[in-house]
Amino acid sequence: MSEAEGPRGLEAGRRAALVISECQRGVLDPARTSIGGLAEQAAARGILPKIARLADAFRAAREPVFHIHLGFRADWAGVAVSCPMMGRSRRHGALVAGAPDAEAMPEVAPREEDFVCARRSGLAMWYGTDVDAMLRHCRIETLVMVGVSTNLALFGGCLGAVDRGYSVVLPEDATAGATAETHAWMIEHTLPMLATLTTVDAVVGALGGRSGGR
Repeated sequence: MSEAEGPRGLEAGRRAALVISECQRGVLDPARTSIGGLAEQAAARGILPKIARLADAFRAAREPVFHIHLGFRADWAGVAVSCPMMGRSRRHGALVAGAPDAEAMPEVAPREEDFVCARRSGLAMWYGTDVDAMLRHCRIETLVMVGVSTNLALFGGCLGAVDRGYSVVLPEDATAGATAETHAWMIEHTLPMLATLTTVDAVVGALGGRSGGR
């Protein structure tokens, strides 16, 4: 697929899903997050309006939108605190299912027709969730992955998607990392080996011809 035609993986006839990673108040709301640098980066890059635009384009094209959320048990049972990231989440009591900080950011809140896949343990979207089954039931071939973070959850999501046979498209301007430097390094050195890097405009353009098509 040429650059003029759109990103590789979004060719006509290929089913695609938008995957929105961890856009929750306990991650991106400055008043609630314990990951301040990530929230600052997401705000500075303006990713939430861009993700909302992509979600509207996917819905118009009758392609599914998936929200990957964290929602730990209040007693943290079943969660292995096996790395510093999980330890920090537990210390702060972050992202407990049903708590305000587990809610989606309002700009990208799920619609009735969307899919919400809750993860109760682990660091990437595939662990302990039904997301792979739901994507396969929807006959999805390509994942368009957005949200946070390029250095952890999105990296793990891309790697797991490739291992499972999906193609991945990453609109870089709808993603953020823990720091500007971390994001730039991942975008330059790691994620291009796993995904087609592109822009929100390019993805919306590729979806334009699909509107009302299913």
